[in-house]
Amino acid sequence: MEDQRPPLASLDAFATWEPVLRLMLAGDTQRRAARSARVAGRISQCGWSLALRGTMSSTARIAVEDIQRALARGGVQEIAFRAEVQPDGRTTLGLVWPSPVVEPAVGYPDLGVLLLSDGSLPEPWLRRPDPVPGAMPAPSADLELLERTLRERLPDAIGATEEEIAAAEARLGVTLSDELKVLYRVTRVDCDDDFEAADRAGEAVGCELSGLEHLYAVDGAVRHPGWDLGATQAISAAPDAPVQGLAGSPGWIGFGSNGGDEFAVDLTPGPAGHFGQIILVAHEQSLGAELVADSLTDFVLGRMREERRDRLEDGLPAMASVGTGYLKTIQDAAHPALEALSIGDWAGTPFSLAPVAGLPSLRTLTASPGTLADPLEVAGLTGLEFLELGAQEWSRLLDAGAVPRSLKAAAIKVRDQDHLPVVALANEILALWDRPQIVQTLLEGDLGPAA
Repeated sequence: MEDQRPPLASLDAFATWEPVLRLMLAGDTQRRAARSARVAGRISQCGWSLALRGTMSSTARIAVEDIQRALARGGVQEIAFRAEVQPDGRTTLGLVWPSPVVEPAVGYPDLGVLLLSDGSLPEPWLRRPDPVPGAMPAPSADLELLERTLRERLPDAIGATEEEIAAAEARLGVTLSDELKVLYRVTRVDCDDDFEAADRAGEAVGCELSGLEHLYAVDGAVRHPGWDLGATQAISAAPDAPVQGLAGSPGWIGFGSNGGDEFAVDLTPGPAGHFGQIILVAHEQSLGAELVADSLTDFVLGRMREERRDRLEDGLPAMASVGTGYLKTIQDAAHPALEALSIGDWAGTPFSLAPVAGLPSLRTLTASPGTLADPLEVAGLTGLEFLELGAQEWSRLLDAGAVPRSLKAAAIKVRDQDHLPVVALANEILALWDRPQIVQTLLEGDLGPAA
């Protein structure tokens, strides 16, 4: 779809983009060799992503800021662009407008990830905890010691009523651990009205403590980093792990933080864990949690686990990379537990996907352009959620009607020769799911011959 959106004032003028294009073409060798040069980037209201070959001049910076102001005036968050420049200077510039079906992504300067259904998430962020019916509190969980310690440290604190605790349980849909109930019977923690009392409660417990009304379940969907990063991530707990390999759980009840990471009482522990153990949900990670104390009693008394890292498998066999610097064959990656397969740049013979056909857990495939011997073998991967291929590989699948209908999201790996037609190709993919089309505006201009 081209030229169907009225362009913002000044953005439809080739001259607006000329300083930025010249900056990105600085030191260009393609046109000097009588070949076309291609560039791509993204400019938003508050930043930009440009593959610069030189230092940004004041003229180019002003040009970028002018584009940012135009975006702000029009209420457009960002715009992606691509340009193909002929040796004689004739230039075709494509402007790609924001779309609700495109998730801007690191590594995709001119497009992003195509969202084939609303609100979709990779499987790990939808994973629910396995039941552990025999889970019991740790031997160190001592309700009397915990209450006595807290009352000694907080002699003037006002605790929550049984009705307030019951209301919190009803809101969360879980029964709180006995230790957590003891904590809030001692202090209700009114963070909104009495900051000094809240600070004292935090010092007594050992973290920035949340009030009873602010207890929350850690939501896996909130931790999702986006499809471009999340699709290739995987995590699974070892058979004897104390914490389940999840993004979140209705039984991970956040009660405090260390200023960045979250502390939670774990009501859905792993096979070797304890009901009510304390886990750390790191803000820099999007999957998993770390056991820090066997009980809230231990946590309050400072008896932390010495070995802070649970044994979580964040590599083979769940994730595998094949190509230069990684595994040498697809067969090396094939495993019933394989979830995400990435095929990087490879100068050797293209790979066959036959060794991974039919694997029960394989949900992600990313393959650099030219690395697949037969792109149509993708059709045999019936459980794929995310697929990233080069433009030619996508064209083969589309022409053969072999695009897996199990996909939730997709991406086109762009090389220079694919820059301009990529939006049309993306729209073909989106049309299979009756998704809105991406709008592209094409501008023509002349940058003059290469210097």
